Amino acid sequence: MVEYVIEKGPAYAILKLRLSPGESVTLEPGAYILHKGDIEVKTGSGSVMKGLARAMLGGESLFLNTLIAKSSAEIWATPSSPGDIRAVELRSQELFIQDTNYLAHYGDIELTVGWRGLKGLLAEGQLVWLKAYGNGTVFVNSYGAIEEVNLGPGERITVDNNHFVAMDSSVKWRARKFGGLKTFILGGEGIVFDVEGPGRIWIQTRTLPALAQLLQRFLKQSK
Repeated sequence: MVEYVIEKGPAYAILKLRLSPGESVTLEPGAYILHKGDIEVKTGSGSVMKGLARAMLGGESLFLNTLIAKSSAEIWATPSSPGDIRAVELRSQELFIQDTNYLAHYGDIELTVGWRGLKGLLAEGQLVWLKAYGNGTVFVNSYGAIEEVNLGPGERITVDNNHFVAMDSSVKWRARKFGGLKTFILGGEGIVFDVEGPGRIWIQTRTLPALAQLLQRFLKQSK
C-alpha cells in the first residue's frame, strides 16, 4: 500500500510518497519535484472528453501525469503556491474540489468535472468543481493553512467562495452574493456559500485573489 508523509506545512508543505512495485500515483502537472527508484511516467487525461471537460470547465490542465513504480520508489510533490496539503480518504465516496486545489491522488479514483447544477456559474462564471470519486486517497492543497470543518445534520454556515478548498458530496449548498448590491460591489466580498451538513468541508486561511490585489496596489505605486 502507498505510504505518504506531509512535511513543512502549513506554509510550504511537501508530499512524500513511498510506492511498492506496481503502485502508482497521479499528479497535477508541475507538482513533481523528484523521485528515487525506477518509475514509468504516463501522461493522459483518463478519456479525451473528460480531459477536455477538466481543461475547459475546471481551469485544470488537460493532462495528468501518472507515475508507476517499477521498483520500490519514493516520489516528492508540491503545489505551485505556498500553503498546506491535506489527504482525504475516499471509500466509494465523492469529493468536490475547487479547480485550483487538486494536487494528486492514488487508488481506484476517477477525476472529472463535478457539475453541481448551474449554481456554479454565479461565481464570475468560473466556479466549476472537480469531482473525485472511488476508493483511494486524494491530496488537496491550499494557499495558506487548511482547516477541516465537520458539520452535523442540519448545521449551517456561510463561507467565502475563495476560501473553499473541498467538500463532501453530502453537503448541501447554495451560492449567493455577500450582502446587498453595494456590499457586493464596494465591500471587497463577492460570492459566498450557504452550506448545510452533514459532511466535511475544507477551507484555506488565505486567498490568492486577495494577494493579487495587494501586489497590484504596490506595483502601481512603483510605476
